[in-house]
Amino acid sequence: MKLSKLIGSRFKERPADCVIDSHALMVRGGYMKNVGNGIYSEFPVLKKITAKIEKIIRQEMDAIDGQEVLFPVVLPADLWDESGRYESVGNELLRFTDRSDSRMVLAMTHEEAAVHLVREYAQSYTKYPFMIYQIQRKFRDEARPRAGMIRVREFTMKDAYSFHTSQEDLEKYYDRCYQAYNRIFQKAGIPDVVTVASDSGMMGGSISHEYMLLTPVGEDSIVICGECGYRANMEAAENKMVNEDNGALQELECVETPDCKTIDDVCSFLKSDVKKSCKAVVYQKNSNNTFVVAFVRGDYEVNETKLRNIVGEELHAAEITEDSCLVAGYIGPYNIAQEAEVYIDVTLKGISGMVAGANKEGYHYTGLNLERDLPSVEYADISKIQEGSICPCCGKKSIAIKRGIEVGNIFQLGTKYTKAMGMQYTDENGQMQYPVMGCYGIGVGRMAASICEAYHDDFGPVWPITIAPWEVHLCCLRADDAETKETADKLYQDLQGAGVEVIYDDREGVRPGAMFSDADLLGVPVRVVVSPRNLKESCVEVVTRDKSVKEMVAVENASAFVQELKDKLYAGVYEKVEPYL
Repeated sequence: MKLSKLIGSRFKERPADCVIDSHALMVRGGYMKNVGNGIYSEFPVLKKITAKIEKIIRQEMDAIDGQEVLFPVVLPADLWDESGRYESVGNELLRFTDRSDSRMVLAMTHEEAAVHLVREYAQSYTKYPFMIYQIQRKFRDEARPRAGMIRVREFTMKDAYSFHTSQEDLEKYYDRCYQAYNRIFQKAGIPDVVTVASDSGMMGGSISHEYMLLTPVGEDSIVICGECGYRANMEAAENKMVNEDNGALQELECVETPDCKTIDDVCSFLKSDVKKSCKAVVYQKNSNNTFVVAFVRGDYEVNETKLRNIVGEELHAAEITEDSCLVAGYIGPYNIAQEAEVYIDVTLKGISGMVAGANKEGYHYTGLNLERDLPSVEYADISKIQEGSICPCCGKKSIAIKRGIEVGNIFQLGTKYTKAMGMQYTDENGQMQYPVMGCYGIGVGRMAASICEAYHDDFGPVWPITIAPWEVHLCCLRADDAETKETADKLYQDLQGAGVEVIYDDREGVRPGAMFSDADLLGVPVRVVVSPRNLKESCVEVVTRDKSVKEMVAVENASAFVQELKDKLYAGVYEKVEPYL
């Protein structure tokens, strides 16, 4: 490919709307163009990268007996009615009607389509187990798209669905897929991806894991224990809270706290420790607007995922009016209105005397002890774990919170979808059974952007050779000089003839600085520079994008040297890939 013909422009200025580096570099480098909120078109450079990622994914899915299929992007709502998700999923699912007034959805995930495809085929136990997968465009109507390709509304995803006759068989296959995912990320040049326990969310199921690329700009909080290696997404991490001895019990007293509607205001007014306060966070059920009140210690935050899972349905932020049963700013667990559904977090357990709302305008309680004043109190884990907390696995105060980008996920779905959609098979005893399912996803564009985020410098991406748009970037610094042009042209032909993927910058009148700047933005692993100055010594310069190699190589040896260097770079990636078991 000649750079003079490459579609897409590269420029120096950082776009104002790009929050993270990978987004800015991929826009500046001519990888993608914004079409709408969270929707992008891909230029050839990004398409080449994602095509290589997809090739790696297909290799590994095929290696674990996956069979590639293709589902529609547009699905009839009837399928989602069968699973129950048409109503249960929130606004992320785009619903519409076609010209016949038939209800339709733009698929954000394809569990229903997978069951629909195979439920007539797989009516006998002899058909199991099997796995189907696709690489397909999806649409998820994200409320807050951000960070370029990392959080978008339209995206390409590999999603796979396995079907089994027992939980044991699913678990065996789950382990195979777990290893396959490790190999995918290792082949793509990111062996440092970690797995964490996660919340299954709208997918359902009992066991799930996320693959996280740790980076300070990640949108997910990852809970990690430095002692035992425990890892979990913040949404799924258990908070093993233990309050230290807080002294003797205090008398429960209702005190006036005028204009104190926040925890900080109340604690400041009463000169009390926020760690001995009870904070109320109020939601309403989407189904009937019933108030759901979550009480946590004043210095903790509600984990909305945990709360939603306990409540068993979707919630939204509450709107408290004068006619409501709750008094905004003064809500507490003692004598709260019976109409509200109340959940009390483990962070409040064992506090001898705390400050809490009195459910009366302008008043709070002091000295509240839940075990004494609410004898039937039950505690739930509905808070976010904090740095330095107790590890739920080893029990040590060794929890650290890091940031990460989710690049893949795997779920044990069980019979959630097969039961709901009436998929059954006849077992060896002639009995009807529901198949057990697994689900396995990787976001292709997000993976490319995440790798860019992990591997870049101030000038551009540093792509691993296995997914780089090209293997070699050939720069002809003086295309108007006959000898230089002739040497570069021949090297281009030699490398292409040897099967090397080359982007050849053959542009005339482009200054070396601009040429190198473009090369940095394209991030190709090996750069070969042909210039009049180098040719005076019958050499070309060969340098890697990560600056680990910089050599002057004789012209006649250049093609062989570059091929050998290319092979070494591939070997450096593949030596970190786990062997097949």
